[in-house]
Amino acid sequence: MVQRCVSPQQLSPRESPVSSNQILREDTVTDDVKPWGRWATLGLSLIALFGGQGAALLTLVWWYRLSLPHWSDLMVDGVLVTLSVYIATPVQTALLAFMARPTGTSAASYLGLTLPHKRDVIIGIVIVTIVGAVLDGASRLLGFNPVTQFQFDIYRSARIEGWLPWLWLAIVVVGPIGEETLFRGFLFRGWHRSPRDAWVAIIVTALLWALSHAQYNLFFIGQVFVFGLLLGWFRFKSGSTILTILLHGLLNLAAMLETVVAFQ
Repeated sequence: MVQRCVSPQQLSPRESPVSSNQILREDTVTDDVKPWGRWATLGLSLIALFGGQGAALLTLVWWYRLSLPHWSDLMVDGVLVTLSVYIATPVQTALLAFMARPTGTSAASYLGLTLPHKRDVIIGIVIVTIVGAVLDGASRLLGFNPVTQFQFDIYRSARIEGWLPWLWLAIVVVGPIGEETLFRGFLFRGWHRSPRDAWVAIIVTALLWALSHAQYNLFFIGQVFVFGLLLGWFRFKSGSTILTILLHGLLNLAAMLETVVAFQ
């Protein structure tokens, strides 16, 4: 169940026990919430990440009888990539929800699964669109094709197998849910303790998120890092991981549309 962020303007003086400039943010640590420590958060995040990826890998290897020389197909075959997202995401998310239980708050609250305000959504869409266009233009000016080989490979193979609708759903919806719940949800919560360390949490989560995209070259990993900084900033300002899921999905939708155009 999601919760909705309540702005200071929506609270009357009688309803609020503190003044408007003292109202706690959604992700501020309180006496009732005992978040995991920073290094424990990192370790548990890796357990959830590799737990989900391991479950997907073992399932696909068993189902398709993949031998060691064919494991590389997991990175270029659109069907296998799609299935791995569908398998890994629920396993990873369930592990994160379970890990949030001992902290003294609900999994939804701990992971930042609160509904964003419309104003945050509109501003987020505008800024992400502008930054995306700037980075796309920079790629072309520097001689890089914005559509990477990875995108070509998975799109081509999924189209041949008739799996394009499932690939679209995995890339635009399911994947962002899993990644944002991990990086801007669980990781951000564990590393962000006060407004003073907000940028530490933003940078750490953006860096780890960028490094998880090993299918790209260093130039595009750098672009992922820039988007990670942007998503982390929106996570901090809005207190909502749902907002970053929506913006992440928008970025992936744009990438898929560019891939479609490249195939024409």
